[in-house]
Amino acid sequence: QKLVRNTFIGGFGIVLVFAGIFFRQRNRISKEKKRSEELLLNILPEETAEELKTTGSAKARSFDSVTVLFTDFKNFTQASERLSATELVEEINYCYSEFDRIVTKYNIEKIKTIGDAYMCAGGLPVSNTTHPVDVVKAGLEMQAFILKNKEERIKAGKPFFELRVGVHTGPVVAGIVGIKKFAYDIWGDTVNTASRMESSGETGKVNISQFTYEKIKDHFNCTHRGKV
Repeated sequence: QKLVRNTFIGGFGIVLVFAGIFFRQRNRISKEKKRSEELLLNILPEETAEELKTTGSAKARSFDSVTVLFTDFKNFTQASERLSATELVEEINYCYSEFDRIVTKYNIEKIKTIGDAYMCAGGLPVSNTTHPVDVVKAGLEMQAFILKNKEERIKAGKPFFELRVGVHTGPVVAGIVGIKKFAYDIWGDTVNTASRMESSGETGKVNISQFTYEKIKDHFNCTHRGKV
């Protein structure tokens, strides 16, 4: 009886040890899975990430109407010559982090950054009807943030950035490209035109195309610039 009892206690102890290891491993795997999903959602839109996890691929989609926004810093080259590498990256990160918060607020999808340019789009990957107004509001908030930041940096005697913002509305194709460091991207003439809206814009303003104007004219006071 003593032997049976000791065997039972020993066996029960071994089961408890293995159970503890099992639950600890399961919790660790669960945490790692959650972290991986958070990283994936930080790279891709939620709907695209879910499709990628479920099927192993994500199909390209056509959107009849989205609003694309580009920003670009004026004085970037001159400012970069007066700032150390660390200071330059910190300043860009500070600005882009605020842009990220703004686009999240208006349910706009950040597409990518290209050097000192920031690109985002409203109306995808889930279509909606408010994207032209949402994107213009975001552009105005970006300009207000950069203007406030400029005033603070002038007071501190530091080089500052000024911002051009361009917006255009139209059809695009969206999807994932590549097999390494893949990214969600959009293509089409709408993207090219939005980029031209930015490059031909004025600092401190949000430069919009006629197509965007037709959709937002009842919500904002706009000034016609004439043919550019």
